[in-house]
Amino acid sequence: MKNRRQSGFTLVELLVVLAILGLLLGLAVPRYFHSIDSSKETVLAENLRITREAIDKFYGDTGRYPDSLDELVDKRYLRGVPFDPIADSYTTWTIIAPQEGVAGNVYDLHSSAEGSGRDGRPFADK
Repeated sequence: MKNRRQSGFTLVELLVVLAILGLLLGLAVPRYFHSIDSSKETVLAENLRITREAIDKFYGDTGRYPDSLDELVDKRYLRGVPFDPIADSYTTWTIIAPQEGVAGNVYDLHSSAEGSGRDGRPFADK
């Protein structure tokens, strides 16, 4: 018999390592997806705040509300049409028109995404 040096890992060692990795992933993945959802809500709230502020500035400067979100971009009140991270779209905003007798078409906007946020309020009410 020759004296050979054994190298490599045993099946038991590999299974222990895989079990530890599985446990760590099982703990980390739910927290990761929760943080993604939380960040999407934060981005939505910030995009709504900035766009509403731009609408108010447009009204203050022109005495009327914009006809579309693209008009805010064309007149440089916004750099681009805001993104709705919950609905994953630039075009699915719910546009609220001003009261009758007031010029323009965009008084306010809301997300058209279904579901509710962390605070329990529907996205359409934010």
